Amino acid sequence: MTTAEIKTAEIKTAEIKTAEIKTTATETAPARIDFAKAAPKAFRAVIGLDAAAREGLDPVLVELVQIRSSQLNHCAYCLHMHTGDARKAGESEERLHMTAVWREAKHFFTEKEQAALALTEAVTLIADGGVPHEVYAGAAEHFEDGELAQLLALIFTINTWNRIALATGKVAGTDER
Repeated sequence: MTTAEIKTAEIKTAEIKTAEIKTTATETAPARIDFAKAAPKAFRAVIGLDAAAREGLDPVLVELVQIRSSQLNHCAYCLHMHTGDARKAGESEERLHMTAVWREAKHFFTEKEQAALALTEAVTLIADGGVPHEVYAGAAEHFEDGELAQLLALIFTINTWNRIALATGKVAGTDER
């Protein structure tokens, strides 16, 4: 094969790969169930847990926890929703951008927020080794028992919402609230 033939083959291969990527990106997945309609009682139960979990917690902290869990679970639908909700609650763009890397940008977050984010990560990634004692103890230093229980319920709830959204194929930016 000549150099020109190799170059032509490389270009054709690149064109095929580009076409495959474009086709994959534009294909739509088959419709999945509407969880709220298909299981209204279960859906309302999750809404009830969500409302109960938020009670007494700072709305900005609630959104930070939900954002971090959604990042870890790769849930674009919930991430889009909760970054919008955080903005409405007064959260800054700067802190929203730093949430994914909060450990390297601790100065953007209070110690209480850092403890909540660490607990969020541990509970969300629980299969990776449980909730380390030092993470739980760090959260317990900043939250009274009742508030800590609320925080845990919030983390449980956002993980449930992430799984519902991912399993049912929810699309980011299509929140119907």
